[in-house]
Amino acid sequence: MLRSFRPTPDVDVVTTTATVPGLGNLALNAFVLHAAEPVLVDAGAVRDAEAFMDALEAVIDPADLRWLWLTHTDFDHIGAVAHLLERNARLRVVTTFLGVGIMSLAAPLPPDRVHLVNPGQHLDVGDRRLRALRPPAFDNPVTTGLLDERAGILFSSDCFGALLEDMPGWAEDVPPEDLHRGQVLWATADSSWLHGVDRTAFARDLERLRALEPSLVLSSHLPPARGSSLDRLLGALAAVPDAPRFVGPDQAALAALLSGAAPSAPAG
Repeated sequence: MLRSFRPTPDVDVVTTTATVPGLGNLALNAFVLHAAEPVLVDAGAVRDAEAFMDALEAVIDPADLRWLWLTHTDFDHIGAVAHLLERNARLRVVTTFLGVGIMSLAAPLPPDRVHLVNPGQHLDVGDRRLRALRPPAFDNPVTTGLLDERAGILFSSDCFGALLEDMPGWAEDVPPEDLHRGQVLWATADSSWLHGVDRTAFARDLERLRALEPSLVLSSHLPPARGSSLDRLLGALAAVPDAPRFVGPDQAALAALLSGAAPSAPAG
């Protein structure tokens, strides 16, 4: 079930929760930034497209949106794109050249409805600038997060996601050890390339994000986190390269699950 809430006056979160059997629960978030030219950050999951539109209408008339910023093109971020373009002739989709290419394989974006940005560039939305950036952890080469330079809000895409037992209103309400464990588990599964990353280069990427000093961190897969939690969030990411690699259940585990027996640990 999708719902919405407002962690700060500038932003509404449109959210639901996905259960990953045996691993925990994952937030699926999109965000409405109430700028002079309103921005929707991501468009929900494909499976939830109709319900997402209903939840969105509770916080803003889709016809009032000016921009749809796709942080990347995974199925849990693009669900309502076609609905939004149909409902709003002024809406422009903010993505990258590669994002347009990937979307062309499933739901092509009309070229005149696209606005291309690359990390380091800015989008003016009337009363503030949004700075495009590449977060230090990601699972899709399209990934482009953003910083609201006026309010200091960081939209980090999948970076800082966490698999959690419970889904509270704020990341700070998760016990620190559970948050750390959930973040590391998510990152080892979602950004497995971090195991082979150059540690020095990765540390520089983390420090660049720390230097932004955001007031609020909004991840696609974590409850909102106050800026004061950034060190803790970055600390979990720093632990990922040396954490055990994620190994998902194999066929024997699936068969045991379907039969109701306790699955054994996968080999490897």
